[in-house]
Amino acid sequence: MAKNFFCTTSDPVVKTKAGLLRGFFFDGVYRFHGVKYATADRFMPPKAVEPWDGVKDALSYGYVAPLLSPNSPNGDLLIPHRFWVEDEDCLNLNVWTPALDDKKRPVMVWFHGGGYSAGSSIEMVAYEGDEMSKNGDCVVVTVNHRLNILGYFDLSAYGEEFANSVNAGQADLVASLEWVRDNIAAFGGDPDNVTIFGQSGGGGKVISLLQTPSADGLFKRGIMMSGGAGGFREPTLRRDKEIAELLIEELGGSDVSILQTVEFEDLSRAMRAIKGKLDEKGIRPMWAPMANDWYVGDPWNVGYTEHAKTVPLMVGSVIAEWGFAANIPDMDSYAPEKRREMIAGKYGEENADELISLFKEVYPEKNELTLMGISSRKGLLDFADKRAADCSANTYIYLFTYQFPYNGGMPAWHCSDIPFAFHNTCRVAIANEPGVSDGLEQAYFGAYMAFAKNGDPNARGLVKWDAYNDNKTTMYFDAVTSGRQDADYKLQQLLDKVVPSPFAPRKEVKKEEKMTF
Repeated sequence: MAKNFFCTTSDPVVKTKAGLLRGFFFDGVYRFHGVKYATADRFMPPKAVEPWDGVKDALSYGYVAPLLSPNSPNGDLLIPHRFWVEDEDCLNLNVWTPALDDKKRPVMVWFHGGGYSAGSSIEMVAYEGDEMSKNGDCVVVTVNHRLNILGYFDLSAYGEEFANSVNAGQADLVASLEWVRDNIAAFGGDPDNVTIFGQSGGGGKVISLLQTPSADGLFKRGIMMSGGAGGFREPTLRRDKEIAELLIEELGGSDVSILQTVEFEDLSRAMRAIKGKLDEKGIRPMWAPMANDWYVGDPWNVGYTEHAKTVPLMVGSVIAEWGFAANIPDMDSYAPEKRREMIAGKYGEENADELISLFKEVYPEKNELTLMGISSRKGLLDFADKRAADCSANTYIYLFTYQFPYNGGMPAWHCSDIPFAFHNTCRVAIANEPGVSDGLEQAYFGAYMAFAKNGDPNARGLVKWDAYNDNKTTMYFDAVTSGRQDADYKLQQLLDKVVPSPFAPRKEVKKEEKMTF
């Protein structure tokens, strides 16, 4: 059956601060793609878009940030990807809205994953905002910004003009939120009710924006999915000036200006060329925000800002973040003795029985081979404890524990919950299980929408979800969703000893072992 579509010369057209934008309407949702929210010279702060005359089309997705390493198809059944045209002119966003009126709907602003070095606003099929907008009666915005060497390269040693080059990508995010503040009312959104949310590196962007004074007041609450909620880490020494010197030499330049003017392809080629020298010096590029006069720093190191203490958060992870080891085909066919043997082989004979016993206390209905790829979430719980102790705003903690109908059952892995949050299981084949996934999607999505509307994720049909405090409440999202108090404390204590936290720095792995998210 055909779905309603229209796009005329005059409808839908929205008046923004800089000029008129034309989008299109399809299947109950107005869509505006590739909207420029700022411009920027390389390594420099973003600048406001120059006003234009006439009507500018917003009908195509904009450029995405260029990457230092090329993408390649990898694991698309598990995490369906979409690759797009790259260019430095990537400061654009996409908007989905149910109506262009003055209803003042809640606004959901999505920051993509990929750390601070990869990804885009449309990289995953599950990032599409139309179903979230339509089913949640909200305005959805997804954002592209500068990444890797373009967004997080500390060149401050070369002059005051580069003072915040290391946070250029973060400054882009602030500029995108300023665009939302100034324009989202024209798209039916409420600029005073903005929730920022992101997964993996996007979760890190949420916590870093909490610590960025120039972002204060630009959003009301935040959701961090599988990222940004680690425990204390020793600050890492930045050696960006040494990287810059090697790049300048490799490019045949005499000063930093060559880094500003050379084509990005040459810059990325030079980065690959100096890898051997970096390895010899023990230098690993750290594309990430850095504390300075603009960005306060990680709350574990410097404490929360007074504003950050007042922002409600919803924070969670999945049961097997890096757990592709838990993808054991037909795991239910293994005899209990074989299961124990495998667990002992990975975690040690001395830990096997206790791990299995504690796992079964928490998950009596699940196969203990889930332990082969289970994540420690102690870092997340430490984060929640610190929030509860230091902050006045509520923090709500969850764990996504669904077992997907793949290879006889695969525990939820990094990124697997995104389709449920966006109400996009219809786009992701593996997220579909008759009689189960529809209810799980409604519970998960419903909690996100309730939180976006009023800062409390308790939605109709969801069991009572208390804010995290001394009760240590976690909401477990699964085929049957349940709220539990301090349910897996003992399991997490043991896991922390034998399983690295997914939010802690990980050792480098061989190229063939890496997964692209």
